[in-house]
Amino acid sequence: GSKVRFLVERAKERGAVRVHPIGSLTSDSAGSTIAEIGDMLGEGAVGFSDDGRGVQDAGTMRRVMDYAKAFNTTVIAHCEDESLAGSGVVNEGVVSTMLGLPGWPAQAEELMVDRDVRLAELTGCRLHLAHLSTAGSVEIVRAAKARGVAVTAEATPHHLFLDENALLEPVSGRAYDTNLKMNPPLRAASDREALVAGVLDGTIDCIATDHAPHAPHEKDLEFELAPFGSTGLETALSLVITHLVEPGDLDWAGLVGLMAHGPRKCLGLPEVWLEAGFVADITVIDPEARVEVSTDKFESRSRNSAFLGHNLLGKASETIVGGRIALRNGKVVD
Repeated sequence: GSKVRFLVERAKERGAVRVHPIGSLTSDSAGSTIAEIGDMLGEGAVGFSDDGRGVQDAGTMRRVMDYAKAFNTTVIAHCEDESLAGSGVVNEGVVSTMLGLPGWPAQAEELMVDRDVRLAELTGCRLHLAHLSTAGSVEIVRAAKARGVAVTAEATPHHLFLDENALLEPVSGRAYDTNLKMNPPLRAASDREALVAGVLDGTIDCIATDHAPHAPHEKDLEFELAPFGSTGLETALSLVITHLVEPGDLDWAGLVGLMAHGPRKCLGLPEVWLEAGFVADITVIDPEARVEVSTDKFESRSRNSAFLGHNLLGKASETIVGGRIALRNGKVVD
C-alpha cells in the first residue's frame, strides 16, 4: 500500500502525467498467495495484475478473482502458459525455423485467455486481457462478449502494425534485431490482421503500449539472452494515425475511443470530456506532423523501440494535465 501511495503522490508532485497504479495480484507476483488487494485499493490502485507473469495455477486465479470481485475491481491478465511457452523467444512457425530460434506457440496464450475468460464467467469478476497477440485470442474474446462475460481486451501498436516477418527484414537493417523481441512475440501476418479487425469492430476495447524500456547494454546481447520488450509511449499515437486514421479505417472519434475513453472504461475510471466543468486533461494533436523514429528523438532515456527507422504521421503537440501545460510545441515542460 505504501508503494502505491508513493507513486500517486510523486505523480501529483510532478504533474506531467496522471498515474493510475496497478497493484500485484499475488505476493511478489509469485502466483501463490493473494496480495493485499484491499490495502492497495485504499491507497489508489485501480486494477491488479502480476504484469509479465500470468498466474499459472487455475485454483489460485479463481481465488484471486473471487477476492477482486468482492472489492469490485479489475483483474488484468498476462496470458501465458509458461509450460507451453518454455524457452521460446519468437512465434513458433516458419520464421522461428528460418532463424533457428526457439518457438513460442500461439496456443500458450490462447489456452490462458480461454481459462481466464471462463474463470471470469464463473466468478463474475471484471477481467481485462493485456496485449493480445493471436487470432485465436480475438475469437475467444468475441465469443465471450457475445455471452455477456465482463471481459475487456487491449492490443499494442507493435502487434497491430508489425508481424514476425519484420524479423526477416528489419527496417533497422540489423539481423536478429533484439528491439523486435517482445512478450508476447510478434505473431503471423494473419494474427496481425485479426487484431486490427478486432480493434475496428470493437472486440478489442483499447490500444495500450506495454511500454518496456531497456538500456542499450541489455538489448545488445544475443537474441536469446536479451530481455523482452519495446518502448511504446512516444510512438503509439503516431502509429495509430499513420496505419489506421490516415488510410481511412478509423475516424478521429474512434482514435479517441481506443486511446483515451477505452482505457478508462476498462479500469472503471471516471469519464473525462471536453465540456465546461470537467478538469482540463487535454491533448492537442498535429495530424500533419512528420515523425521520423530515431534514437535522438526520444524523451525517454531508453531507445529500444521496435519502430526505429519508421517514418510516421501525426503527433501530440500540446498536452494539458489538470489545467497545467505539460507539453508545448512537442516538448515536455519542466
